Amino acid sequence: MERRLDGTIGWLLLTLAVVLHRTMAGAAARERLQQRRNTALRAARRRGVAVPEIATRLGLSEGWVRQVLNGKRPPPVEEVA
Repeated sequence: MERRLDGTIGWLLLTLAVVLHRTMAGAAARERLQQRRNTALRAARRRGVAVPEIATRLGLSEGWVRQVLNGKRPPPVEEVA
């Protein structure tokens, strides 16, 4: 039961990260939202969501997602075609 709960919470956290990722505007707001998104992204990963799934849902590369998960600052602009 706990594994299933972790999976559900992980998916909800990933959904939150996607929403935050897609609603960024303005420099200060963008920075705050990126921090929140990255926190949600890390929490989703801790709950068992795979890096490829996170990258696919956010539309970013797996390398970028791994940098965020490791606490490193990703490159300023990177989009997946």
